Amino acid sequence: QVQLVESGGGLVQAGDSLRLSCAASGLPFSSYAMGWFRQTPGKEREFVAAITRYGGNTYYPDSMKGRFTISRDNAKNTVYLRMNSLKPEDTAVYYCAAKWGTATMGVREYDYWGRGTQVTVSS
Repeated sequence: QVQLVESGGGLVQAGDSLRLSCAASGLPFSSYAMGWFRQTPGKEREFVAAITRYGGNTYYPDSMKGRFTISRDNAKNTVYLRMNSLKPEDTAVYYCAAKWGTATMGVREYDYWGRGTQVTVSS
């Protein structure tokens, strides 16, 4: 049974940093690209970052380049999202996801999802 479990969310102030973690089990982790997405009520799930199977390449939307960093530790079956200079508009539930093979930005292309962790940024 595949499980992705996010952690590290919480309430922070604007300008603070957070590191989210996602621990994976039940799958050959290094065979999967990993992604982070976020969602706020009433909106579609939004791509945040993706990383290739061995971490050689990372992908971000332009709006998050320079503030967010995705990384992974295949020995620990864990993917991370470091978020700096947080803004109130970063408030969302953050989800990690696993995709067999290559990394992409498409929400519908990922095979497994975690249950999410709430990030709230106060102004």
